[in-house]
Amino acid sequence: MIYRFADCVLDTDRHALTRAGEPVKVEPQVFHLLRLLVESDGALVTKDALIDAVWQGRIVSEAAISSRINAARQAVGDDGSRQAVIRTITRRGLQLAVPVKINGTERPDPTRPDPPLRQRIRMARTADGAGLAWAEIGEGPPLLRAGHWLSHLERDIESPIWRPLLERLSAGRRLVRYDPRGTGLSERCDPAPDLDTMVADMEIVADAAGLDRFAIYAVSQSVPAAIAFAVRHPERVSALILHAGFLRGAALRDRESGDTMAETFLQLIRQGWGQPDSAFMSAFTTLMLPNGRPEHLRNLIELQLASASPDNAAALRRAINHLDVRERVAQVSVPTLVAHGRGDAVQPFSEGQEIAAMIPGAEFLPLDTNSHVILDHEPAWERLFEGVEEFLARQG
Repeated sequence: MIYRFADCVLDTDRHALTRAGEPVKVEPQVFHLLRLLVESDGALVTKDALIDAVWQGRIVSEAAISSRINAARQAVGDDGSRQAVIRTITRRGLQLAVPVKINGTERPDPTRPDPPLRQRIRMARTADGAGLAWAEIGEGPPLLRAGHWLSHLERDIESPIWRPLLERLSAGRRLVRYDPRGTGLSERCDPAPDLDTMVADMEIVADAAGLDRFAIYAVSQSVPAAIAFAVRHPERVSALILHAGFLRGAALRDRESGDTMAETFLQLIRQGWGQPDSAFMSAFTTLMLPNGRPEHLRNLIELQLASASPDNAAALRRAINHLDVRERVAQVSVPTLVAHGRGDAVQPFSEGQEIAAMIPGAEFLPLDTNSHVILDHEPAWERLFEGVEEFLARQG
């Protein structure tokens, strides 16, 4: 990727920087700092994000940080007094103070509406009579996005949180996805589904969509269901991509540690679901979207209200907290990519490591982020999808 800003050009493929047409030598950490700033496109880069990207989260002195910032300014013809290119936001972080072009093209105007994603929504009926809403976008090799909490087929394609993901997953592919029972456009259910029901619902959607052999993209609580599906139907799964997942739910992990966090979180859901000023929303956004911008946080509230009622959301969350595929995971026999953020506060990094260790031959992609839901302005976003696309390309 080539980024143009001020009189500079940063070429991430060649690992090169030029200013006014002349090459500028920079050490790797300074290059990573500049890359983080141009990829953030004017958004605030916090000190923690800087340390994660440049030093991979290691402990580093203030002097070392200041030295790299000064070197970056010098490389782009700036200094700490003028701050014409790299601006310091006191006690908060850094931001790029000039516009960025990518490969000579200006970044899209965020106020200009994107062209609509074209999808077709249909309903499928389960064996016990529940109605499942499913949709498809794009054409090409099939990819099933496993259903997860906080889902609404119609609203997701307009969401600043989910739309970039759907665009990326559907590029050159036929993307099939669905609202799990009890969420979005699918029918409400009682009781909340257990693991086997989640797998059966995935089967119903795959059959309704006419999917014979396909890849599965699963994130967070859909990871256990995807694992169980792949064990039950290895002949149908060409590849598994498991992001920010777990083998056993939070309630089962809490039981071993003596913690009550999972139950406390359920109480917060009932009291604050969809309420912007609630303790729940404060905790939820901090955990799920620590790098979210105001538009993401507003949309998160809208998605909560549209996807499920407070009681339904709590019931589904309780079911998710008790999922357990530890006895099944070693039976996965399909090519698998496991991706996980090092600082994920919802599902610890150790969960991703355990999944990758337990699945024979699995590939592991650690991501330098503290986000559970990675947003498209974060540096880890491109790293994730470079890994996903390269992995899928190798599976044919």
